[in-house]
Amino acid sequence: MTESDPKAPAEALVPPVAPQKPHPVASPYGERMDPYYWLRDDERTNQEVLAYLKAENAYRERSMAHAKSLENALYEEIYARLKQDDATVPYRKSGYWYSVRFEPGKEHPIFVRRRNSLDAPEEILLDANMHAVGHEYYRIGAMEISPDSAWLAYCEDTVGRRQFTLRFKNLRSGETLPDTISGIEADLAWANDNRTLLYVEKDPETLLGLYVKKHVLGEDPARDRLVFEQTDRSFYTGVSKSKSEAYIFIHMESTLSSEWRYARADDPELRFEIFLPREPDHEYDIEHLGSDFIVRSNWQARNFRLARAPIGSHSERASWIDVVAHRDDTYIEEFDVFDRFIALSVRSAGLRKILIRPLTLAPAFFIASDEAAYSTSISVNMEMDTEIVRYAYSSLTTPTTIYDYNVGTREQMLLKRDPVLGRFDPNDYATEFFMAPARDGAEIPVSLVYRKGFARDGSAPLLQYGYGAYGLSMDPSFSSARLSLLDRGFVYAIAHIRGGQEKGRAWYDAGRQLCKKNSFNDFIDVTHTLVERRYTAKDKVFAMGGSAGGLLMGAIANMNGSDYRGIVAQVPFVDVVTTMLDESIPLTTNEYDEWGDPNEREYYDYMLSYSPYDNIGHQAYPAMLVTTGLWDSQVQYYEPAKWVAKLRALKSGNHRLLLHVEMEAGHGGKSGRFQRYRETAMEYAFLLDELGVRI
Repeated sequence: MTESDPKAPAEALVPPVAPQKPHPVASPYGERMDPYYWLRDDERTNQEVLAYLKAENAYRERSMAHAKSLENALYEEIYARLKQDDATVPYRKSGYWYSVRFEPGKEHPIFVRRRNSLDAPEEILLDANMHAVGHEYYRIGAMEISPDSAWLAYCEDTVGRRQFTLRFKNLRSGETLPDTISGIEADLAWANDNRTLLYVEKDPETLLGLYVKKHVLGEDPARDRLVFEQTDRSFYTGVSKSKSEAYIFIHMESTLSSEWRYARADDPELRFEIFLPREPDHEYDIEHLGSDFIVRSNWQARNFRLARAPIGSHSERASWIDVVAHRDDTYIEEFDVFDRFIALSVRSAGLRKILIRPLTLAPAFFIASDEAAYSTSISVNMEMDTEIVRYAYSSLTTPTTIYDYNVGTREQMLLKRDPVLGRFDPNDYATEFFMAPARDGAEIPVSLVYRKGFARDGSAPLLQYGYGAYGLSMDPSFSSARLSLLDRGFVYAIAHIRGGQEKGRAWYDAGRQLCKKNSFNDFIDVTHTLVERRYTAKDKVFAMGGSAGGLLMGAIANMNGSDYRGIVAQVPFVDVVTTMLDESIPLTTNEYDEWGDPNEREYYDYMLSYSPYDNIGHQAYPAMLVTTGLWDSQVQYYEPAKWVAKLRALKSGNHRLLLHVEMEAGHGGKSGRFQRYRETAMEYAFLLDELGVRI
């Protein structure tokens, strides 16, 4: 990697200045004045707001104009590694082989199937490229085939706000019905009469899925019957069907509690019964297997247990029979049922592994791996009467690989490894996994990857990624785009900080609510360890995180900004207190178990003490690139917009502060297969430009 003194034309440019219009934000503990509250426009039509966002985009473009050729080169590199005519591995269900394929130059998937044989003629179920015509944003949500394989129900989003529209296609005639149902979740479940579909309608203001409804083909959607209404706004609600197709489920989850209801899928009335009523601190989910429900539960099992619950007496928890007992060192994340075994995705020693539990007296065993840092996950397994479990394997050096594994012979067959075009060789890269010490004595898992030939002499640049919320674990998986950094000498590190679940439920609990600052401290402590161990130069450390990981970025910028050369905060959740006080903002009420209820003084004060927006100081900040989407339903665009405006007004120094607003997208950015890499190239160009790297 070559380096030169970076020219910084941004210093000669004048950034947009958002006017201050003090607005009182009420709370049970007094008002706070927010000078940039006016940037909130729920309708996205206020011309002053839109003009400001467009000015920010124009400023970013001018500030990075000198690096545009680098950005374009990075995009072309990333694009060139992608196989244009790629396809997924087909899976079999009800006599059909289903797969998804892509055509050269096209942004969206084509969903296809073949009857009985992989050599049979292809039937196109849905060509998303055709449906995307005329839309800046287009994404298919759920797709479900009726039990007789004759009908396709699918939902689509043309805005990026995750308010899906439901449509129906007759797969025999090719006709798409004129009936549409708008404002729903991407959750669908067919009844066994092949005419009735359950879906979840959203509240148009909070965007919470509250109303489970039943639609019958050919009937007016306006007359769809309400099956269930969610009255507790702290719960997410969804519908699904058992793998056996014998039951339909309504499932409800808050951060710390669950409730499932079930009905026979062949019952014309779809009469739902409660598996177990919701109760504080009991999380569970169920699947059907023979005469039992298989239940994953944290009842008397902090890291969860897996048990058989006989149908009819399943509410008597004392009668449950363990299939996989609780272990302090192994967290059960999910499972899949087969007639003769159960496959479990578990977390052990910070890594995601697959455990096979035969439904005989034979002992359970793991599917093995030879790499230090890796992730395995259960793939698509639609059939139950089989000895084969399909799973996906990935590491920081190995592209996602699909295997069929025979649990009887313990032999595996490689079905596909995601292609990486060009001169990629996984043997050119090395990965490490170790524990870094936290300031309170905890051990933080760290995954690393770099190109071989890297010398641990304290001179390399490093990009450190983190998330640390909701119990979501950041797996050490492959990215072909990331090669553009590794090949330029970067080390890439994932800090598996508290708030995730890499080390079990205790790891999550130690990074939420009144323990949230552990997440921030962990990330900073990992940075210090990587510098001390000479993986990187102290002045070449970059940090990146998105959404709740963007909160992490905001916090470390306030706490230890001088530790970082630059920060990329993607769709960051940074105005914690104001958002959590406003129940009209989408998804807020679901978040109390994660962050705390600000209507209680202890939580209010604690959140206020770390909220990035509220703790901006008159201090120097590193170079920062902040991204958002105008139609984001998870973190509203005005949080990062307000944050940038306030940072500009208060920060000292001349490091760049840039805001990029996707005006036609939401939380996940652009929807196309290739379009989304434009933003990746922009972020990488920002990092490299900070180091003075040219093409």
